Amino acid sequence: MKEQYSIDEILSAIDDLQNLKKEKEIDAIVINKLIPRKKSDIPSNTLRLIEEAEKIIRSKLQSK
Repeated sequence: MKEQYSIDEILSAIDDLQNLKKEKEIDAIVINKLIPRKKSDIPSNTLRLIEEAEKIIRSKLQSK
């Protein structure tokens, strides 16, 4: 089954693909800018839990 397409149809399909790729790139850029990046890779909730655990350990060591 060979299908024949005109040059205009092929060029139109190429334009559609290029526009789709540009839209995905723009979406990726927007998403990356919306997500705040922190200096630390450790989430703040995890850091808080670690600090609380350290306080408990210190208080137990001091009470001994």
